[in-house]
Amino acid sequence: MTPRILVSNDDGIHAKGLQALVKAMEPLGELWVVAPLHEQSATSHSLSLHDPLRIRQVAERQFAIDGTPADCVYIAINHLMKAARPTLVVSGINHGPNLADDMIYSGTVAAAMEGAILGVPAVAFSLVTRKTFVFEHAAEFAASLVKTLLAQTLPPRLLLNVNMPAYGKITGYQVTKAGRHSYGADVIEKEDPRGRKYYWIGGTGYEHVNEPGTDVTAVHDEHLASVTPLMIDLTNHAQLELVRSWAVEGVEQKR
Repeated sequence: MTPRILVSNDDGIHAKGLQALVKAMEPLGELWVVAPLHEQSATSHSLSLHDPLRIRQVAERQFAIDGTPADCVYIAINHLMKAARPTLVVSGINHGPNLADDMIYSGTVAAAMEGAILGVPAVAFSLVTRKTFVFEHAAEFAASLVKTLLAQTLPPRLLLNVNMPAYGKITGYQVTKAGRHSYGADVIEKEDPRGRKYYWIGGTGYEHVNEPGTDVTAVHDEHLASVTPLMIDLTNHAQLELVRSWAVEGVEQKR
């Protein structure tokens, strides 16, 4: 049976990273593209529960939606593809990294996560650069990884976060855990022509913790692609007993 591959992203239906990923996926199965009409970077896993969504068909099996990345995957699986669900969801290729804490804010990761929540294995792909975006080598690696995944029996909630170095052919990868990094915590205050203050948030510096086995170290220090399995269950199991040890006054804790 021919695999059905759903492609989405957060940079929008016309993004070069999406186009590169679509081209890489074309030989691997029947492609469906459902992506935001406009850029939705850093929208995380928001759903448009209080606004109507409109679907615009841009080509055969290609649709733009005026919503978030999670909206796109939700509508694709539950409406556009409901007659035959996708085999795999792929998201990206993001214009920039989704390493360490980035994945919490990322619309690219959220699109993949929405697929996993709905029971479809999913992968998010990102290119680790802030300047020149050349996607060919990243798309080649994405095709190789997806070809491998399609040959496996995948758990329905599989969720992978993949970050790829920006320059040159990718000759190695590492299965990693999420690392730690920081962009700083700048808040820039400005004033508009009417004298009202406004603010830009987001730091401009960057540093990461060089810890073996993490995504940031694999990409930045070892120039490898990182493949990080993620969990939808956010429970911190290591702290369950700590929290159970606290007694809330006047209220019985059930065990």
